[in-house]
Amino acid sequence: MKNRITGRSAFLALLKDEGITHLFGNPGTTELPIMHALKDHPDLTYVMAMQESLVVAIADGFSRASGKLVACNVHVAPGLGNAMGSLYNAQFTGTPMILTAGQQEQGHGLTEPLLYGPLVRMAEPLVKWAVEVTRLEDLPRIVRRAAKIATTPPTGPVFISLPGDILNSEAGIDLGRLTRVDARVRPSDEAVQALAQRILKAQRPVIIAGDEIVKSDALKEASELAETLGCPAYQQSAPYGAHFLSESPCFIGALSRSQPQVREVLSSYDLMIVLGADPLRMSVHSEIDPLPEGLSMLQIGLVDWDLAKNYGAEVALKADVKETLRALTPALKAAGGGVLEARAKRGLAELMPKNWTARRNALVEQIGKASRKSPVDPDYLSLQIVEAMPDNAILVDEGLTSARQILNLRPHRDRHGYHALASGGIGWGVPASVGVSLANPDRPVVCYSGDGSAMYSIQALWTAAHHKLPLSVVIASNGGYRIIKQRLLSFHGDSNYIGMDFADPPVDFARLGQSLGLEAMRITDPAELKTVLASAFRRPGAKLIEVVVDGSV
Repeated sequence: MKNRITGRSAFLALLKDEGITHLFGNPGTTELPIMHALKDHPDLTYVMAMQESLVVAIADGFSRASGKLVACNVHVAPGLGNAMGSLYNAQFTGTPMILTAGQQEQGHGLTEPLLYGPLVRMAEPLVKWAVEVTRLEDLPRIVRRAAKIATTPPTGPVFISLPGDILNSEAGIDLGRLTRVDARVRPSDEAVQALAQRILKAQRPVIIAGDEIVKSDALKEASELAETLGCPAYQQSAPYGAHFLSESPCFIGALSRSQPQVREVLSSYDLMIVLGADPLRMSVHSEIDPLPEGLSMLQIGLVDWDLAKNYGAEVALKADVKETLRALTPALKAAGGGVLEARAKRGLAELMPKNWTARRNALVEQIGKASRKSPVDPDYLSLQIVEAMPDNAILVDEGLTSARQILNLRPHRDRHGYHALASGGIGWGVPASVGVSLANPDRPVVCYSGDGSAMYSIQALWTAAHHKLPLSVVIASNGGYRIIKQRLLSFHGDSNYIGMDFADPPVDFARLGQSLGLEAMRITDPAELKTVLASAFRRPGAKLIEVVVDGSV
């Protein structure tokens, strides 16, 4: 005999069994069955956000900061529409997410009632799999499959449409069991040996590291590879996580998104070793290709779409980065012997005066000269944020132009210590920091956001205040979209900044933060930064610090 259970309760029970601890959502009428069932599942924390784009962004932040599967629920067609920008971000970063939406009852939807829409078709372009439940008996298989698909590399979001009649009906069903696909595969011994021999033939190799370093927990292994070779290492051109240990003697920094600059940097090398990255993803068009002619590429990763996507790879291995490096580095040492060891020693000596640490020291000295500028110099604000943060703090970065030096100032020391906007769709940072904080309640979280980005999602601060999170949101306030002004001037020689300012009237972020339940303050004097930031970052509770910065272009 199978236990009889309602669809709504079965749905929540299935989520919990798949490891879900928080359900992120914004409820509407079609989601009321789920809200009704929550009283029977007190161990599942419901996190409400005030708009569906925030729901998905908070869940996205939670997953990126924990590496875990997340679940979020939005309200019918308009709610899914609201969520699409954040779903785009989650797809970009491969966030393992089950996104659900309430749907009108089957049959009733045929009449096209208010709020009805073809949810599966709407979601399909941005998810790995989309489906609507049409029988309660199929619900367990669908949820189990969704979780498996979301968590199997290449990971990513999935979508389930939940009609109201399915949630409210009752049947005797088998809930099935959890499955996780272990994708920690390494190449064959022959492939590892061939890879080692090809690397040893290179005279000037360079490493480009990306997000799969975080997903496979390979920071240590990537650094060991670079030191074994004595070669420089860069983060991919669109860095949005802790993709390499900054204080490694081999780390130089991140590649830029300027094709001419990247081409110039890479022209010094004869072999590019790509570790879990789309290495040369750019932003704006250029006639100049970032990959120099004749530069060979080796590529390792589980995201097969990125393997040789834009440039042919001499060797491309669909394999887990950590497991591959565990085999590759010993193979290099064995085959390279004393010759490799001597070459690595020379390489490390050459890198010492130009690596990340050396460059940081010079940068700190340079930025320090702006300590008395008013309005506050954005680079000086970045330095003060970094120096005020506790050692165990997590940084969520959507400062854009104001945070341009943040990667050159704050070291990556653990894989979940830094998270940044990945896709370019702004407004992610503030809600994502709420999710990051929920996932790490014992670590202080600092969100660094531009004012334009913050205004896309400012109401997410209410959720931070409601949950009393140890989150500090620093908003660099310059009263406009500075990055667009810079590009208008640079690309078109035009300084007529139409639609790029919101200084008349100005937005008072401190008062806005207070209205959403946060402790809030406003800083205009650079001399106050060190004391105010250090104190805020160490106190409990959610806080907003508005800093008026120089907005000149």
